[in-house]
Amino acid sequence: MSYDLFSTKRKATSMFDKNSQLAAVFATLIFGLGQMTAAEGDWPQWGGTNQRNMANTSAKNLPSTFTPGKFKEGTEEVDMATTKGVKWAAKLGSQTYGNPVVANGRVYVGTNNESPRDPKHIGDRGNLMCFEEATGKLLWQLVVPKLESGKVNDWEYLGITASPTVDGDFVYVVTNRCEVLCLDVHGLANGNQGYQDEAKHLANVGAPPVQPGPLDGDIVWRYDMMDELGVFPHNAANCSVLIEGDLVYVATSNGQDWTHVNIPSPNSPSLIALNKKTGEFVAEDDAAIGPRIFHGGWSSPSMAKINDKPLLLFGGADGFCYAFNPTPVPDKENDTAWLKKVWWYDCNPDERKVKDGKKLKYPAAEAYSEIIATPVLYNNRVYIAVGQDPEHGEGVGIIHCIDASKMGDVTKSAKIWSFDKIARSISTVSVYDGLVYVGDFSGFFFCLDAETGKEYWQHDLKAHMWGSSFAADGKVYVGDENGTWSVFAASKEKKIINQVTLDSPIYATTVYANGTLYVACQTHLYAVTADAK
Repeated sequence: MSYDLFSTKRKATSMFDKNSQLAAVFATLIFGLGQMTAAEGDWPQWGGTNQRNMANTSAKNLPSTFTPGKFKEGTEEVDMATTKGVKWAAKLGSQTYGNPVVANGRVYVGTNNESPRDPKHIGDRGNLMCFEEATGKLLWQLVVPKLESGKVNDWEYLGITASPTVDGDFVYVVTNRCEVLCLDVHGLANGNQGYQDEAKHLANVGAPPVQPGPLDGDIVWRYDMMDELGVFPHNAANCSVLIEGDLVYVATSNGQDWTHVNIPSPNSPSLIALNKKTGEFVAEDDAAIGPRIFHGGWSSPSMAKINDKPLLLFGGADGFCYAFNPTPVPDKENDTAWLKKVWWYDCNPDERKVKDGKKLKYPAAEAYSEIIATPVLYNNRVYIAVGQDPEHGEGVGIIHCIDASKMGDVTKSAKIWSFDKIARSISTVSVYDGLVYVGDFSGFFFCLDAETGKEYWQHDLKAHMWGSSFAADGKVYVGDENGTWSVFAASKEKKIINQVTLDSPIYATTVYANGTLYVACQTHLYAVTADAK
């Protein structure tokens, strides 16, 4: 049964007054682009800023090597005496896809619960860990039970795959249960704020409540997208939420069911806006992506400002890159509000849909793909690549450079360039000093001209690339499935500065904050500095 667009509850359990009016929300919107309240030098969200570019143009003296060290005998604890250039190392779960974010003295990363820190939280769970930035000490963790529906919605051992977003005293995250949570950055150490049902939330369905302790996360409000919107996440819910003004923009991860041909909720939205203070539903996209979903909707939104007007950018599960007006437009007749389309761009060329007069069928290697990467804005242009679920293997891809100033169907009019020598990619680009860096799932890493799309070089990593690159201080950092952390020179000529081998695959993206690089492999998080002793 599909979701009823006009009868959904659209509520959140919250500490705040739930009677705020939609008009009041609109009146308080201030689109200042990147107005996050984290300290200068932090990396408070996926991509650092709302433009989501995986680059830092001001950072200097970043390290290009480190020694990850050895484990203490019989444990997975890093023996710091055997490391070099590592300020601290923290044990994560057994699978880590979430990318670190750093804000206000804390480091957050999504993982699973296969190295439990608390005996009352045992078994397969999602886990958002919060560490002290200076020491790596675990301050608190948000442990999230699996969905009872199983791996069709919540694949085993994936954990929390999304990066959280920090805004002041609150951290916002999409969990493995397809819920949006607002958390107190202090955890329960300073008391229980807002939502009071943490004990119930920590327990599996039908199990007795699990009383939380000071090491547990503190939920302020909760919005369940499956319950409230009827969405059906395929295998995983994944979105690194975007905050602008008083709104939280969230991709719902709506997708197909286990048959891979049926879309259970074709009328559910793919992108929504919530009130960041209350968790109340505010608006949904008007693109009607649901019936055209190829597989799953796992992209994250970004924000652009074109000709002094804000645009909400989003990679659709139908292979289109969209730009929406981020200011909700009320629709009293249908009891909702809309994020209205401004432009849309089909990222799949015609030859990926029909070949020799025959319609190509997804997910064939030579066929079309959805968008999993995040659109990146740079100099009024949007850069985005297409890709598929890594379970589908390798296949053809393409990356586009789109003029963000057009309106309507801009598939032909807004194309600046495209590059089709890339395979399927789930990686978000880094645009740095006029160059675009992007990898594909087949393991090839490319340097392209941001203006023309000209290829300057490529490098075979000889392993799948799940994460994204990060560019700063004349360097580009890349991790791969073999656990190799490669450092390239950020230049038109290929130069490998250094390579470091870690003990497990690298699926996350290297980030930088306040003089420290954060490198996460599947099992450990390393805080790397040039002067660490």
